[in-house]
Amino acid sequence: MRWKLWRRRLSVSAPRMIVRSHLPWPLRWAVAAVVLGFSAAIALWAFEFGKDIAGLDRDAKAQAAQLQAEVQRLRAENERALAVAHSAESLLKAERASQERLAQVVRQLEDETRTLKADLGFFERLIPSSGPGLQVRGLQAQVQAPGQLRYQMLVMHNARSAAQFAGRYEMLVSGTLAGRPWSMPSAAGPKDMKLKQYLRIEGLIDHPPQAVIKRLQVRVLDEAGAVKATQTVPL
Repeated sequence: MRWKLWRRRLSVSAPRMIVRSHLPWPLRWAVAAVVLGFSAAIALWAFEFGKDIAGLDRDAKAQAAQLQAEVQRLRAENERALAVAHSAESLLKAERASQERLAQVVRQLEDETRTLKADLGFFERLIPSSGPGLQVRGLQAQVQAPGQLRYQMLVMHNARSAAQFAGRYEMLVSGTLAGRPWSMPSAAGPKDMKLKQYLRIEGLIDHPPQAVIKRLQVRVLDEAGAVKATQTVPL
């Protein structure tokens, strides 16, 4: 009986045997992942090697270097353009400031020119002096407003080597008020003055608005109160 069983197992008609692996499934997955990674590395190496052989990588690096150089050149040009723009803006501001200063100087010169013209006209109306000593020349007056009279005059010292004169002057207006003779000194009283050769004087005299001013008189006094010059003009 035993012999038949052994023959049966050893003969062709013996039952088939199936060999199964007893590896656990996590280890199987790990082995599969290693194989796939190795395959991907070989494929990447083959791709890079192919690029080197074809020269594509060298061309890409050359183009990248060229583009980087172009970017640096454009940045440098942009910086230069910005510097030029800032310089131009600074120059423009300086030019505007200079023009404003020049305009201010021109206005000042125009004012001085008008003043000099007025002085020239005032001096031209003067009568040439014929004697030595202190003289009042070109006394003029006009109504500035009701109750107010504006005057101007020139006090001259004819002696060229004369010492400086120090004294005062006083103004006196006269006319009629309410149909009667009337006169009054300037409400401001005598005013101090000093001159070497000449002195231009102008000012205002307040008077009653109802008064009719007919004459204006000026007297120049020295420090002792002596009258050194006088002049009277009709109005």
